[in-house]
Amino acid sequence: MKIFDPTKHQAKKRFGQNFLHDGNIIDRIVSSIRATEEDNIIEIGPGLGAITRQLLPITKKMNVIELDRDIIPKLKFNCDGLGELIIHQTDALKFDYDQLYTSEPQDGESSRVNLMRVVGNLPYNISTPILFHLFKYANKIKDMHFMLQKEVVERMVANPGSKTYGRLSVMTQSVCDTRMLFIVPPTAFTPAPKVESAIVWLAPRKKKLDIKNRKLFALIVAEAFNQRRKILRNAWRKRIGTVDIESLGIDPSLRPENISLEEFVKTSNFLS
Repeated sequence: MKIFDPTKHQAKKRFGQNFLHDGNIIDRIVSSIRATEEDNIIEIGPGLGAITRQLLPITKKMNVIELDRDIIPKLKFNCDGLGELIIHQTDALKFDYDQLYTSEPQDGESSRVNLMRVVGNLPYNISTPILFHLFKYANKIKDMHFMLQKEVVERMVANPGSKTYGRLSVMTQSVCDTRMLFIVPPTAFTPAPKVESAIVWLAPRKKKLDIKNRKLFALIVAEAFNQRRKILRNAWRKRIGTVDIESLGIDPSLRPENISLEEFVKTSNFLS
């Protein structure tokens, strides 16, 4: 099948476009996803369809979200005859993913919950806001596979005590189990980005954390890491006293990068 050459499409900086062309990397991503015909796959930023072309013949039907209207005819051309491709020409940051979560009646069944499986090569300049937007739909998502800047993935999967552990680590892990799968070099893309990339797997927690007030939780995490060199008693001085921090079994002289996710939850629930 003849496909559109990515080197002949002018990548748009405002959309953060870098087109994946390395066949080995594409195969590794598709193998990691392990798609089946029953899966409700949603792809964000399909571009010219490097991943879409591999998944669509398996799933027979896919929804994709693409902002760049100029690339859509080329995406359609590259995926022609491979399956039913439903294209939503819109901003992934504003998209209502509820419309892609289905509960379809089956023979002999009242309904079948069809959780979303989200994949994509996210624009690096807005990857974190997209992730936080998707977290709102966590109870309707089975898992997510994303290509992101390696530095961002390292922060998402970081453990307490590491230099990369911070707000993104805590907020991501409060919603999802996380795992970095593998690193992708700049040479795998056209045009080549200036940074290394990585594939991350995210799966909404089966055992949800008991966070009584999520807005308050997000606020105390942000306050803790706003000035990460501050110790807790100073970072939270307007919110909780030293004695109360100690009553929770937390050392108020520690810095936020040494506090576990569970301790952030404990503090948030105490304040709520």
